[in-house]
Amino acid sequence: MSGPLVEIEYCRRCRWLLRSAWMAQELLTTFQEELGGVTLIPNAEGGVFEVRLAGEPIFSRKQDGGFPDIKELKQLVRDRVAPGRDLGHVDA
Repeated sequence: MSGPLVEIEYCRRCRWLLRSAWMAQELLTTFQEELGGVTLIPNAEGGVFEVRLAGEPIFSRKQDGGFPDIKELKQLVRDRVAPGRDLGHVDA
């Protein structure tokens, strides 16, 4: 099954690669059947951190402020790829 792709664009100068990779791993683990993959995109501009699903922005550090909690990010993805799915303790 081929699902939508998630893109995580991060500022390489801010050294947000590890945060981005951890979020990618969490999404791939949680949505094994629903996602087609996660791509990490390094950006040289200061402070960029954006998450897109199938090309549509679902989180932007500039617009939303700070970083998403992994709980929030999983819920944002779930609401688009598997609405109604229970995420267990994440939904508690």
